[in-house]
Amino acid sequence: MSESRFASWHLDASKKQSIRAGLVDVLPALVATATWGFVTGIALIKSGLTDSMATLMTLMVYAGSAQLTSLPLLESSAPLWLIFAAGTVVNIRFIIFAAALQPFFRHLSWCKRLFLGYLTTDFSFVLFMSRYGDSRTRGTSDQLWYLLAVIIPGWITWNLSSLLGIYLGSLVPASWSLEFAAILALMAIVIPLVKTRPMVMCLLVAGVIAWVGQPLPLRLGLAAAVVGGVTAGVLTERRMSVQASMTR
Repeated sequence: MSESRFASWHLDASKKQSIRAGLVDVLPALVATATWGFVTGIALIKSGLTDSMATLMTLMVYAGSAQLTSLPLLESSAPLWLIFAAGTVVNIRFIIFAAALQPFFRHLSWCKRLFLGYLTTDFSFVLFMSRYGDSRTRGTSDQLWYLLAVIIPGWITWNLSSLLGIYLGSLVPASWSLEFAAILALMAIVIPLVKTRPMVMCLLVAGVIAWVGQPLPLRLGLAAAVVGGVTAGVLTERRMSVQASMTR
């Protein structure tokens, strides 16, 4: 390893500060991640998968929504192409996430960007954009280390909690409404992040579309909710910018 490459991984004070900031920001989200991962692990076993198959799936498919979407299709012996299509539709929102993160990490190699993309989740995207979305300087090492401090603990927490659900889920009483607890945990993390008018409009429009689109097959309502929410947020932000320029 060359000296210059080794120096790029040296943790100076600025990088350490970014890591600490990322760990502090992601800590509350890990509660929701652990709860949701545990519920998903239980769902994998209840769907009929063996322990080894469920373990392989949770380690390879780092996407809870895609896992839960595929389970009914696996139980009904649906064609493989349909299972992949359903997972693609559910995760199509990550195309939007990737486009928003591209200006920050386009200087990295393809393998490194692929690694970041694999570990990036909804929570990590929201946390990163909340901190650096309006930053004029993009592609800094501080931004990279912040993202790493957010996504790596999330990946570890998800897999550990999912494995606990797979191997210990049978010990949980059926009367415990873990699905509802997971939803409450998600809401407790997301709602405090909604601080601006564009974010409020994004959340409201996405929620309405997701509710109306529940009957759609392959969870197309979720994909429509993501697109509609992002569009509403962007349009609201542009309108605010136009109004601000007119009042000057």
